[in-house]
Amino acid sequence: MGASGLGSGLAKCINLSNLTLNLHNNKIGDEGASCLGSGLVKCINLSNLTLNLCKNQIGDEGVSGLGSALAKCINLSNLTLYLNNNEIGDEGASGLYSALAKCIDLSNLTLNLLCNQIGDKGASGLGSALAKCIDLSNLTLDLLSNQIGDEGASGLGSALAKCINLSNLKLNLCCNQIGDEGASGLGSALAKCINLSNLELSLGNNKIGDEGASGLGSALAKCINLSNLTLDLHGNQIGDEGASGLDSALAKCINLSNLELSLGQKQFICFQL
Repeated sequence: MGASGLGSGLAKCINLSNLTLNLHNNKIGDEGASCLGSGLVKCINLSNLTLNLCKNQIGDEGVSGLGSALAKCINLSNLTLYLNNNEIGDEGASGLYSALAKCIDLSNLTLNLLCNQIGDKGASGLGSALAKCIDLSNLTLDLLSNQIGDEGASGLGSALAKCINLSNLKLNLCCNQIGDEGASGLGSALAKCINLSNLELSLGNNKIGDEGASGLGSALAKCINLSNLTLDLHGNQIGDEGASGLDSALAKCINLSNLELSLGQKQFICFQL
């Protein structure tokens, strides 16, 4: 029975609108994840869903099946999905993203995919899919400890720039393989998020140097409506030149009122600028 039985049971709850389901650290696998999703499809009035499936041996097939099912939850507006510490690669991530793109009424999304095997293709695909969620205003993406490089970071940012109603973004890309090009590209793309007012951007433990730090800062300075910024760049290769360039650039954020900046050993925290 397990996850399959749970899915069958949930399918009978046709009036369910709010659901929190914590199944972390089990052995659900691909089949169980797909069956669970199939059950949720029948919950036609579901609008708020929190689903924790971290540490469950779920791979590409399972997450694609789960995503396809969630795409049929046509009234879903708030979704929190924990899929960290599984076995998800680019193929599975792309399947999940394509499905989420069909959740056109989503306004709040938290997606935790840390410690999987997602690369550039998967990261770019995620952004492209989310760009179709036109009502999305609050987004939390945790992609820590995957295999994302410059191409993936730039592609993710370029697609997110199309989320025209996005006002609050938390993006964790720590412990990937992002260098100067990726950091600058990501910043340039985010600068096009014209309604972005609150940004938490974590890029620690990558391969970003002086050029990338300065480029990122110069780009973020163009976020004209940005009022609150938390920027984590610890554990990179940023020297005095990069720190100075970043500092000078961020000083041009005319509407910025709260800034927290971490560069590892060099850390500056400023409030109410």
